[in-house]
Amino acid sequence: MHAVEWARLNRLRAKLRGVGRAYKQVVGVPDYDAYCAHMAEHHPGEAPLTRQEFCAREIDRKYGKNGPRCC
Repeated sequence: MHAVEWARLNRLRAKLRGVGRAYKQVVGVPDYDAYCAHMAEHHPGEAPLTRQEFCAREIDRKYGKNGPRCC
């Protein structure tokens, strides 16, 4: 492959990752990779939650006692 083709392929991959992130936000699936990137950038001294802990926290946040409600 030529360099131009690789560049196009990389742009397409980046767009598809963005579409995937947007889809996850719409359907309410927590994005663990984004959380880890945020922790590494903004909280380098803190250990991130495990994937299981992160998902449990997000489910509790969404459906728990203090989660979003319509009424």
